[in-house]
Amino acid sequence: MLKGFFNVPTPTNEPIFGYAPGSKERELLKAALEEARSKTGDIPMYIGGKPVHTDKKGKVTPPHDHQHILAHYSIGDKTHVQQAIDAALAAKEKWENLAWEQRASIFLKVADLISGPYRYKLNAATMLGQSKNAYQAEIDSVCELIDFLRFNVSYLSEIYSQQPPVSPKGVWNRVEQRPLEGFVFALTPFNFTAIAGNLPTSAALMGNVVVWKPADTQVYAANLLMEIFIEAGLPAGVINLIYADGPETGDVIFNSPDFAGIHFTGSTPVFQHIWKTVGTNIHKYKTYPRIVGETGGKDFILVHGSADAEVSSTAILRGAFEYQGQKCSAASRVYIAKSIWPYVKEFMLRDLATFKMGGTEDFSNFINAVIDEKSFDKLAKYIDQAKSDPAVEIMAGGNYDKSKGYFVEPTVLIVQDPKYTTMCEELFGPVVSIYLYEDEEFDQTLKLIDSTSIYALTGAIIAQDRYIIDQASYALRNSAGNFYINDKCTGAVVGQQPFGGARGSGTNDKAGSMINLLRWVSPRTIKESFDPPKDYRYPFLG
Repeated sequence: MLKGFFNVPTPTNEPIFGYAPGSKERELLKAALEEARSKTGDIPMYIGGKPVHTDKKGKVTPPHDHQHILAHYSIGDKTHVQQAIDAALAAKEKWENLAWEQRASIFLKVADLISGPYRYKLNAATMLGQSKNAYQAEIDSVCELIDFLRFNVSYLSEIYSQQPPVSPKGVWNRVEQRPLEGFVFALTPFNFTAIAGNLPTSAALMGNVVVWKPADTQVYAANLLMEIFIEAGLPAGVINLIYADGPETGDVIFNSPDFAGIHFTGSTPVFQHIWKTVGTNIHKYKTYPRIVGETGGKDFILVHGSADAEVSSTAILRGAFEYQGQKCSAASRVYIAKSIWPYVKEFMLRDLATFKMGGTEDFSNFINAVIDEKSFDKLAKYIDQAKSDPAVEIMAGGNYDKSKGYFVEPTVLIVQDPKYTTMCEELFGPVVSIYLYEDEEFDQTLKLIDSTSIYALTGAIIAQDRYIIDQASYALRNSAGNFYINDKCTGAVVGQQPFGGARGSGTNDKAGSMINLLRWVSPRTIKESFDPPKDYRYPFLG
């Protein structure tokens, strides 16, 4: 791909391995899982390129087998957070002055390492540490992360090549993109290794230095990512990986005059608290910080009477229950026309009966554990509440057990009240609520969907009637940043569907697009005159 004098490899989406029985990749992944389970790791923080160990330790256990210890990790305090900031700032000048193609080559090498020698090890780390099955790990920790890295390099070249279209005779107008003045804080979630890798690397690619704090429940794979970054040649201090208490970390980060931006994925309440804190401290900063966040979702699927029933069933089951519903894009509330419901229900019950639940090491399990005990207890509470409510029918599931792992059955609730708790609140687990609407009340249902939730992340319309598709697409234009027609509301692919939502779901800066990378640079416009004037007088004065 040639853009002016910028010549970078043309990115393509990483092929997804299937891990079918008898395949070579299945054999290699099984071996990586066995290897990871056979030892107990000692995970350090990385500050200024050096591993940092502390006496205070946390433990990493598979959510589906919480008695087994995969690793211990070092827990830092405020002093380590400050050390990470200092290390980042010390690395800043050399890193931002490094030629863009040198920075890009590091992250392209990271992508090749993940695609090649680290593919199975990173998948295994995600499967064990975050309880993802082989397919969910493959599309996340390998394919999506590789896509982020390769496509971001392409977007970088596009950004740098965008120049003013006009330079009159005797003048040269140009724009340079500078990294932000200070450091970027990357705060990443448990549910996607790809997000954990993308948030710090996208900012670093644009010349920024980063302090990175992953969720405690994602430390196992985050550590491996850092090892890969270092092997690829990332200079010391460019990305600093810390594990510390959230409020303690924030107290140091958001009081630093060099805080220049936050790249965040997580809960809406946490993001709103961060925004408030930044606003309160705005007078302390050298520049106005960039605040980029993707937060919660209460994602919907709308099934019209003209829909294909089997397509609808598959979209609901995949959208709601892949990775135990622990995706910000997961289908959580569903609206189905009463005329088609008996057929959709039949397909759903047919397929639900085939679901297997258990550990990720058994590749026949479609459903695995939720991430931790806190999540388990929260979901159990919602399920118990539904069981005691006569206006709610539990069509499927409703059971849970945490004796060995944090297992919650895929649960389908049929509610009479479209504003029932589980239709409104984000659950982040394998629980989906269905409201059946009268076919003639489709218009009212559109308004109901648009007004029920504070979120606007993903949504889907399933219908064969093109007028209905057009009507819903317009009526719900502000209800979802990623909208799907005749498909589930999850599974955005880098380079195809840039991801992000608005309202309570974030700043909609679209991870996996040029839009996001533009948030991590600050443009400077330069005008150079080759024959500058030597007389202040304009012709009209003559």
